[in-house]
Order: sequence, then structure tokens, then C-alpha cells
Amino acid sequence: MLDSAGIESKVKILAKSLPQAILAVLVASSAVFAQTGGSSSPKPQNPVVSDARQIMAVSIAATQHSWQARDSYSYTERDENRRLDAHAQVKSDDVDVSRMTVVNGARFGQLLEHDGHPPSAEEQRRSGEDLDKLKHETAEERTIRLGREEENRSFLRDVLDAFDFHLIGEEMADGRPAYVLQATPRAGYLAHGKYGKMFSKVEGKLWVDKQDFGWIKVEGQVTQAFSMGLFVARVQRGSRIILEQTRVRDDVWVPKRLDVRASARILFLKSLDIERILTYSDYDPVVDAQYLVGR
Repeated sequence: MLDSAGIESKVKILAKSLPQAILAVLVASSAVFAQTGGSSSPKPQNPVVSDARQIMAVSIAATQHSWQARDSYSYTERDENRRLDAHAQVKSDDVDVSRMTVVNGARFGQLLEHDGHPPSAEEQRRSGEDLDKLKHETAEERTIRLGREEENRSFLRDVLDAFDFHLIGEEMADGRPAYVLQATPRAGYLAHGKYGKMFSKVEGKLWVDKQDFGWIKVEGQVTQAFSMGLFVARVQRGSRIILEQTRVRDDVWVPKRLDVRASARILFLKSLDIERILTYSDYDPVVDAQYLVGR
């Protein structure tokens, strides 16, 4: 049985991990931040589309292309993690600013600031250890890491089967003409993988660029509570996310802002309300820093 200190420790872990889980389920894009190695997939052509399912099929291909192409960029990430009280007022606020780059095919974040101050000696030490570990990643460790990344990406292939899509209009989004689609769970869908089982508990709305089918904006919300994590945590109905993206090349869409508001209960005892805002800027082409595999 966990004591109060143990519960609080797990609350802190959940506060960091919950937004990624919400993102994975709501937007069908857990891999937005799990970058992949290898060459980019071919750029989707501009087919003639006539219905929502066709639009979504082409947009998924465009999204897979962008995920892979993002390995060619470094960027700055600002991560603001807020804990909220019962009245939705901020009771704690942590802000990290990091420079994200690629080392041995993996995304690596170098902490630049924590709450407006340079990283402490301890934070620098931990960062250095993480970088050294990545530089000396063994073939076995790399295989395990790539397997996890593939698992995080694989559910995207099931999105067309898991949801019904409806074209509800066309409008301008961030200055670009876009299709607007509503996504609702499909009755009778047989779930696959750890994320697919949660698809029936969420719904969303997407703004898809009419020119190259990138996702300009995604909104999603939890419609039924679900459990997650290695310890008992239950994400509550009403948790929501807004993802905004921008183009860095004619065919590559990258995150610009991610806003997550989530509520959860841990061990059925502790309530957790968080808001996490991540902003991304200064995208620059980068060459992967490759190191010899082995110790």
C-alpha cells in the first residue's frame, strides 16, 4: 500500500506522462514527438477527393510522411506544465525550454532553461549522462527503442477502421483553405494495441489542408473515462486537447502548439488536474549526430 509520499510521487509522474497519452488517443498521433529514422516516405500526390474517408486516407499518408521528415529538423520546445486546483486556478507552474535535435536516430532534448533560469549543475549532469548513453547505444538497445517507436506509430494504420469521419464543411484555418472533419468512434470496431482500445472513448475534429492534406489543427476530447499507466490512473471524461501545426516545407507539417487540459484520478484516491502547453519554434535543418554503436 502506498503512503502519501508514494502517491504524490506517482502524481508527479502522471502529470508529465498524461498529456502524451491523451495526445496519443485523442489525435491518433502519439508519434508526433516519437521521431523515426530512415528515409522519408514519398510525398503524397494531390488526388481528387470526394468524401471524408478519402480525405482522411490521404491525410494519414501525408502525416506519416511529415513524421519521418521531421527527423531532418531541430527545434526549440517550450514546455509549460501547470497543476490546477479545484477551481481551475494554477497552483504550481513549471516551465522548461529545450533545444531538440537528433542523435543516433533518436530525438534528444538539451535543457536550456528551467523556470527562467539556466539548468542547475545536477540537471546538466543528468542531461550529459542521457546524451552519453544515447551516443553509446548498443544494437540491442536500438532495436528495443525502435520497436517501441513502431508500436507508438502502428495504431495510425487502424484510424480509418476505428472512426467514422464526416465532412462538415470547409473554412479558412491559419490562413489556409481547409476541409473540416468530425471523427466519432465506429460501432463494432475491434481494437488493436494499447491505444486502439481507447479509440471508442474519444472523439475529435480535424482541419485538413486542401492543398497537401496536412493537419492544420486537431481538437479532441475524452467522452468516456479510461484507465492508463503502470499504476491505477483513470483519465476523466472532458479531458481535451488542441494541436496546431504549421509547414516548414511545401510538404512537411510540424507542431506549432499543443494545449492539453486533463483530469485524472490516481489509485482512486488522488485527483489530478493539469494543463500542459507546449510551443515549438525555430525549426532548422539538422544532420543527425551519428556515433559508433557499442560500449
